[in-house]
Amino acid sequence: MIDQAHIRALTDILGDKGIVQEPGAMVAYQTGARYDEGLAGLVLRPATTEEVSAAVAYCVRHGLSLVPQSGNTGLVSGSTPDASGAQLVLSLDRMTRRFDLDLDNRSLHVDAGFRLSEVNQRLESHDLFFPIDLGADPRLGGMLSTNTGGSRFLKYGDVRRNTLGIKVVLADEEGTILDLAADLRKNNTGVDWKQIFIGTSGAFGIITECVLNLEALPKQVATAYLVPASGAHVMPLLRAMEQKLGAYLSAFEGMSRNAVAAALDHVPSLRNPFQGGVIPDYVILCEISRTWEPREGEQGLDAVLETVLSEIWESEDAPLADAFVGPAHEMWALRHALSEGVKHAGKLIAFDLSFRRGDIMAFCDRMKADMPAAFPEVTICDFGHIGDGGVHFNLVVPKDSAATTDKAFEQRLRDWVFDIAVRDFDGSFSAEHAIGRKNQAYYDLYTDEKIKDMAAGLKAITSPGPLGTVRFG
Repeated sequence: MIDQAHIRALTDILGDKGIVQEPGAMVAYQTGARYDEGLAGLVLRPATTEEVSAAVAYCVRHGLSLVPQSGNTGLVSGSTPDASGAQLVLSLDRMTRRFDLDLDNRSLHVDAGFRLSEVNQRLESHDLFFPIDLGADPRLGGMLSTNTGGSRFLKYGDVRRNTLGIKVVLADEEGTILDLAADLRKNNTGVDWKQIFIGTSGAFGIITECVLNLEALPKQVATAYLVPASGAHVMPLLRAMEQKLGAYLSAFEGMSRNAVAAALDHVPSLRNPFQGGVIPDYVILCEISRTWEPREGEQGLDAVLETVLSEIWESEDAPLADAFVGPAHEMWALRHALSEGVKHAGKLIAFDLSFRRGDIMAFCDRMKADMPAAFPEVTICDFGHIGDGGVHFNLVVPKDSAATTDKAFEQRLRDWVFDIAVRDFDGSFSAEHAIGRKNQAYYDLYTDEKIKDMAAGLKAITSPGPLGTVRFG
């Protein structure tokens, strides 16, 4: 319970629109995207960086714990309060005033509360976009604080690569505003301070504004489903595509049979594109793109893709068993339906892992071989960004299983998967979902003590007040 004196003081700072305290109205801020629910003592909704600063300063001076929240689309309990009722949520959802587009610099200085969809909708008329392709629709502040990647990382990179500058509020008694919002692509004058706040889950400060690199909107796109000859042929296939297509290749997404089946079962409007309705063991969605309109006499991208696939098909020890080019909107519709399909197949226990590219299929094969004996009730429904080494390793427990409510079962399963991924394959337990409360124990377990000491030191320097859900010490 938050003292009424604090509520009155924060209302004076933020105004009536900047405070949410009715239990029913706070539910959306307390409930995460997946099996995640806490209890907020109060929700703060500042509209400007200055209001964030004033509210944060007050909370730090009075020892009030803050959880920054952006679009609340995260999956690791990084943006919701715990069950104590003592934490305040600071939402960015009113921070949507600044939207300054610089066409010459191909950059956008924007408030952190804008959703990705709205940013790209506004940019479309200028033939530009922020090139992070996600299944969810987050706000920019959360995208930066978790360093999201997405389905076109292969071509455009992650948020870190596409951020030129930020403005951030530190959790100290002054609510210090740190202006790192330079719109320069080259600035080698010392430490790149903005990178301390990108990908660190909001623990070091609250990002309130950002300067984003923009890319030209693709004007030509071709997509195909590729069926590799075997799991061992996935990497040779990717290498062949990269060699023959170069910068044209914008996505190389892997989809397991179980994940595809779950999507087709959950979304009746999806068309099963496979011959006889038989889903292959593994399918790759590849995409190539150009940023200009078709030119007279220029070979179309569908033809380019078909030519390349024919060359690979005819090569020695061909890594390709089957392939067909199809409409991009239909092919991506299936890819984007995977998350919801898997989620509705049963109790979902999700992992966001990354590996050296050559280890992805080896890890998946290891799991398929060992899972039936270790956890016989579990079905593997994996998919991911093969081109950048990431895999959404989703495990589904039947809805009628007692294991769905057995926290000890889930803990054993998580420990087992993470241990193999990190210790046996030198992978990461969090490819792009950041840390959050769900991954805190694994950060503590797998992170070098010196690194933890350095992170704790940075936290003490930047934001000594109680901020965020992650303990970096």
